[in-house]
Amino acid sequence: MKLKQDEPPGAIAKQATQEVQDLISARWVADMIGVAAELQLADFINTGAKTAEEIAKTKGLHATSLYRLLRALASYGIFAEQEDGTFAQTPRSDALRKDLPHSAWSIAQLTTRPWSVRAWMELGHSIHVGTPAFDRVYGMQLFEYFNKHPNEVELFAAAMRSFSVATGAALAETYDFSGIRTLADIGGSQGFVLSLVLPKYPDMRGILFDLPAVVEGAPSLIKSYGLESRIDVKSGNFFESIPSGADAYLLKHTLHNWSDEDCLHILKNIYAVAEPGTKLLIVDAVIGARNEHDFAKILDIQMLVHLRGKERTQAEWKELLHAAGFRLAGVVPTSPFAHVMEAVRIK
Repeated sequence: MKLKQDEPPGAIAKQATQEVQDLISARWVADMIGVAAELQLADFINTGAKTAEEIAKTKGLHATSLYRLLRALASYGIFAEQEDGTFAQTPRSDALRKDLPHSAWSIAQLTTRPWSVRAWMELGHSIHVGTPAFDRVYGMQLFEYFNKHPNEVELFAAAMRSFSVATGAALAETYDFSGIRTLADIGGSQGFVLSLVLPKYPDMRGILFDLPAVVEGAPSLIKSYGLESRIDVKSGNFFESIPSGADAYLLKHTLHNWSDEDCLHILKNIYAVAEPGTKLLIVDAVIGARNEHDFAKILDIQMLVHLRGKERTQAEWKELLHAAGFRLAGVVPTSPFAHVMEAVRIK
């Protein structure tokens, strides 16, 4: 940053202060987006530009307050206020539509749910002691909380599907799966990624593996892609065992949820059933260079607050894989927050 000759000496400091204030207010913006998603404003406005009064009357809202919300969102390019007083759709507000596969609708709500916000408010606890703030606030781990609150599980699953649409499509387009006869997606939910990859490789078969309750809905999704004869659905717990019979194992956005110790346990279970030379494909973030703006660094704090996992550097991934008996052979970027780390079973 360079000062112009006619700028006062304190101009840089003042600019930096303003920039930090903008960053601080990002929490308020996230809350506004979360409310817009909860009210499904983007879906309603998608049928045509509307005034705040029209929307409020239909949805039973306070018109003036709704107008203030829409005006604030429009200043960030989420909706656009027109000369006639109506609000129209924009690419950013379109991303909040519930009915789109790539929608940010569920993610917007997930980040503003009370359980998420309360945990973030205790970030200082995690910094002091190194354990999840969520556990301190609720007296239980996140997934245990989800088991007791099925509605929250549904929203969480929808948010994860939204992530999968972006990363799964990028993975299928970017990574070359040629030569893999059977691909096992470990923790693969309902088979979305396999359903994107297999149509591009007619000779490939798939194994879908996840918890029994998770894979319940897999057959209908797989059938919708016409892949029911090519994907074997198996259930279990990857901390206990891994299905054999694959020459490549895929873990997408799974290991970042867990500590190094837990990851090592999962990886060793894969090692136990894999033949020498078997491929291991890990799709997760790789933390970038020092001082570089990187979504993975923000996601890493989310892991610290809510779970016992973390995002990792390439060196940390290499060390973890080696400890489990795998050699990191290459890293392929697929999206801003996902890389494919290709590893091979050593012996």
